[in-house]
Amino acid sequence: MLKVYTLEESNKWDTVVRSFSEYDVYWLSGYSKGFKLHGDGEPLLFYYENRHIRGINVVFKRDISKVTFFKGKLPENTYFDFSTPYGYGGWIIEGVGYHELFSTFEDWCRKNGVISSFVRFHPVVKNYIFSEGIYNIIPLGQTVAMDLRSPEIIWENISSKNRNMIRKAEKSGVKIFSGRSEVLYKEFIGIYNATMEHDNADDYYFFRPEFYNSICFDLPENAQIFYAVKDNEMIAASIMIAANGYLNYHLSGLKYEYRSLAPSNLLLYKAALWGCANGYKTFHLGGGVGSQEDNLFKFKKSFFKGSNLCQFYIGKKIYIQEKYDELISMREPINSGFFPEYRA
Repeated sequence: MLKVYTLEESNKWDTVVRSFSEYDVYWLSGYSKGFKLHGDGEPLLFYYENRHIRGINVVFKRDISKVTFFKGKLPENTYFDFSTPYGYGGWIIEGVGYHELFSTFEDWCRKNGVISSFVRFHPVVKNYIFSEGIYNIIPLGQTVAMDLRSPEIIWENISSKNRNMIRKAEKSGVKIFSGRSEVLYKEFIGIYNATMEHDNADDYYFFRPEFYNSICFDLPENAQIFYAVKDNEMIAASIMIAANGYLNYHLSGLKYEYRSLAPSNLLLYKAALWGCANGYKTFHLGGGVGSQEDNLFKFKKSFFKGSNLCQFYIGKKIYIQEKYDELISMREPINSGFFPEYRA
């Protein structure tokens, strides 16, 4: 049996997801609602079950005719591709015997005009293993996940230099708070957008107010803001998202004139302690920009001295090869590593 859930069935969607032992927030319907508003496509949850195996897969269904290069050249609502939500996704499977699950899913894709699928697998859940031999799986960079078993383990895993920065922030009078309210999200937006402008971020990373409203109201038990205050002024803030023992660093901003006080260092440390106290197993900080071992990666790595970093994998799958090739032929020569190549 293959069942497809839409956001109109969000309660059933989430009941199915929560019945799996290794899901994270990225599979919940509330997480996808904001990114639908952001224009990422139509969120779908696939649920497969037979006597021996069951699995879930969350995707964004995207109409290829809406891509700039194909407007007026392709019929609307005919050809599609899948991508995981911003962050991570892919199949989570319980049981044995994957062949029938993937065969049924691929048949559905072909019958419904799905040309290709791109997956960012969850580095902590390690769900890439379910899709080995099915998708073209490629390892990219490493990511950092803090071990939250105890406050002592958290502190021991932080580098000595980072510990000094955390102490400096505390001595400078930086205080860390957390919560969720419309007021907090509005204040977060200003800090976050200024950070994105400073970093010359792509337009995609600037979200409309409706997106933040969705995080606030559609993930009431799974998202909150941790923020640093100095002299009654919010100087750094991060949205943390969490579910099922997994705490995740989501979006973050910093007022650069306060950077020397290391508010982000103290914020992440306090968030890790909060996660530990509330039963979370790991705090996933992610990796560097474009999976590179850049300064952002080094900053995150300073919170975990352990050698067992997480490995980030992506997956690529083409369901209708002849149409995929045709779409590429409709473009200028691309010669890009982007997938799907017709969107490069």
